[in-house]
Amino acid sequence: MTGWLIRIVDASRRHAMALVLGFAVLTAVCTCYAAGHLGIDSDTDHMFATSLPWRQHQLAFDREFPQFNDLLVAVVRGATPEETDQAAATLAATLRADRQHFHDVTRPDADPFFRKEGLLLLGPDDLAKLLDSLMAAQPLLGPLASDPSARGLLQGVSLMAEGVRIEHADLSAYNTALRQLQQVLEHAAAGRPQPLSWQSLLGSDVTRQTDNMRLLLLHPVLQANSLQPGLAATQALERASAALPGVRSGRVRMNYTGSVALSDVQFGALTEGIVGSTLVSLVLLALWLYLALRSWRLIVPILLTLLAGFALTIGFAAMAIGTLNLISVAFAVLFVGLAVDFAIQFAVRLRDERPQQPTLAAALSGTARAAGAQIAVAAMAIACGFLAFAPTAFVGVAELGLIAGAGMGLALLCTLTLLPALLWLFQPRDQDHELALPFGVAWDHLLQRHRRGVLGLFTVLAAAGMVAAVWMPFDANPLHTQDPNSEPMRTLRSLAENPATNPFNIDIMAPDLVHARTLGDRLAHLPEVSSVISGATFVPAQQPAKLDQLEQAQDLLLPSLEPSGAAPALTPATLRTAIADTRDAIARAGTDLPADSPLRGIDVALQHLAQAPDARLLAMNEAVTRFLPDELASLRDALNATPITLQSLPDSIRHDWFAADGRVHLQVSPTAAAHDTAGLRRFVDAVQTIAPDAGGPAVTTIASADTIMRAFLQAAMLATVAIALVLLFALRHLRDTGIVLLTLAMSGLLTALLAQLAGMAINYANIIALPLLLGVGVSFNVYFVMNWRAGMRRFVGSASARAVLFSALTTGTAFGSLALSHDRGMASMGSLLLLSLVAVLLATFAFLPALLYTLAPASPRTAR
Repeated sequence: MTGWLIRIVDASRRHAMALVLGFAVLTAVCTCYAAGHLGIDSDTDHMFATSLPWRQHQLAFDREFPQFNDLLVAVVRGATPEETDQAAATLAATLRADRQHFHDVTRPDADPFFRKEGLLLLGPDDLAKLLDSLMAAQPLLGPLASDPSARGLLQGVSLMAEGVRIEHADLSAYNTALRQLQQVLEHAAAGRPQPLSWQSLLGSDVTRQTDNMRLLLLHPVLQANSLQPGLAATQALERASAALPGVRSGRVRMNYTGSVALSDVQFGALTEGIVGSTLVSLVLLALWLYLALRSWRLIVPILLTLLAGFALTIGFAAMAIGTLNLISVAFAVLFVGLAVDFAIQFAVRLRDERPQQPTLAAALSGTARAAGAQIAVAAMAIACGFLAFAPTAFVGVAELGLIAGAGMGLALLCTLTLLPALLWLFQPRDQDHELALPFGVAWDHLLQRHRRGVLGLFTVLAAAGMVAAVWMPFDANPLHTQDPNSEPMRTLRSLAENPATNPFNIDIMAPDLVHARTLGDRLAHLPEVSSVISGATFVPAQQPAKLDQLEQAQDLLLPSLEPSGAAPALTPATLRTAIADTRDAIARAGTDLPADSPLRGIDVALQHLAQAPDARLLAMNEAVTRFLPDELASLRDALNATPITLQSLPDSIRHDWFAADGRVHLQVSPTAAAHDTAGLRRFVDAVQTIAPDAGGPAVTTIASADTIMRAFLQAAMLATVAIALVLLFALRHLRDTGIVLLTLAMSGLLTALLAQLAGMAINYANIIALPLLLGVGVSFNVYFVMNWRAGMRRFVGSASARAVLFSALTTGTAFGSLALSHDRGMASMGSLLLLSLVAVLLATFAFLPALLYTLAPASPRTAR
């Protein structure tokens, strides 16, 4: 091998100008091709092979229900349910008119079907509770039928007070409604009128929502060839929501989330601050090169070689892959951090050779002889670490492995051809600076004297690392690699707190309604399941009994809901009269009222209102009756429900819950225990024991985690075998190969220990650091072992150690730029890479020399 490498370097030197011009042309061609053909794929689903069973299920479901893909979800919350409904309706109408940014807008909760048939969808017990609540509110509803105003409402309050005085009636059932009325009257008396929520007043625990939330599902117009294809639509949504009267007054707020927003934020984080971090990285890279080489005639050729190798690599990526994903986009930083090692090794060895050779030509040949094989072995080892991921089903990392693995080969080619040619053209001068590290000799002596103690210490650390590796957590949730403080993530967490809107649900397809009901009943009894909704939910059972309940309620309630003629004109004077009458009725009730009765608070509020200006009285009337007409109409519609059949279901419901071939969609939601990976796995396992072919976000999350772990184990084994074969080919000695592999194992265990101490978890992004550790470790360890084979006894005090240290600094600078990324996935990758680099340096500069000092060297062998 060495002879071939010497001939390649000599040929590059002899034809230096032609070679440099050829690389310049090739670099320009690759750069132009990549600019026109290398795209970005922002869909994280594409990071896994479509041949996987769970991906097949996901794709089949997506084909059947495409409306659930590429969503932007607006979450509207108001002070009252009515204000929330009004704001959501206004926002939906505005966005539907914006065809430039939105394909369609739907409100799942606002379908007319639910207004007319919603009560039939309740269970018998829940329906009975709701009807009892309406019956309890009838004393308030009766006067409102003939006088739908504050005057009519106050008349109802007067009748309730008379009931206490005459019949000692117990009003505890009305306390919730009366306290709401008390608050509204108090605000009106203070000149801050707020609308009375009739939905809350007339409803029950069955229908009451704690956060008054409504969802808008938007399909935005996505911008092609953009890192943030939904950004323009998201900005249009923000502008439209900011214009809502409720938002301006502070009574309503709008938040957003969805796959489109989450993807946009993540790719936006990748580019945020990239210019500044790149400039800092380049400055640090130049600093390390200067400290390592002290000559611009060496530094400039290295930088030009690095740029040429990078251009060739992006050209290869454009031709072989065509797109970069959320993980493979990191190849650029990894290439710079790793490829520079080869050039630094070559340049440092050249400096070491110059004083011993009469000419630069001889020094270049001597460098190829001394370091060429070592650099080639290191490049092949790193390439094996990357390429080991290529055959795995984890496409995101497989593509990174293929690009970066090929990049290592191209970097080696540039180091052995372009770099010698540039060095010949730049003619670096002889330097008399000491190449050995200042602490190198002392460190070597220390390790040699205390080698057994050092090995004992590392044995203890390895044992601790083994325990840490076993207990290192794996975070399967890809959302945990996103910024938790971003708008889409904050909104998503708020949805996850409610089992009804938890995004990690499970989708199942049943052959028909009968099977859907049976399966839904079995799943609903699982302790890990909070709710099951299916197409069968909208064709409910026990309809005759429910219709009988509604018919009985109609006889009692409809007279209170139907207008009974025109009421007298409402004026401030008539309102004052009604206030006085109500206060008199409360006063007559006197001591019969409990001390905590809301009627006492209503009396105080009415006292202030009686002295208020006319405008304030009319504002109170508006606040009390603003949402009354629609609520009364809604109740009338709901009480007149008719039987639901599969044929009578509207298309809007069938579209989401029935496949084209008649199969029925079931959606299973978890309890709050599924917030972490372990709980989510228990939820998936429990459901799949009953429905083995279940899919959906929860199944996808757990299955993708298992795919990642299998990919890691497969890649680790492939990388280990490939590296072992490379070492055996290069070193031709089992013991020497074993030394390198043992040092690699030590690096891996130290990495696990450091990660555990740092509180890190393995995720889908940073897992690339672990097999890559093998390649990086080999690239450093091979230099020491091959020097040891050649008879060297100064390891840390050698030129190789200087090159290794400054290579590590340049590599660490690149990894550090990843660690500082605003994207948490990239940051976790960079952080783990930095920890693994520290572990490699500890093993290379302490464990390996101590180990070599305890062994008799093998017979020096010349690599061929």
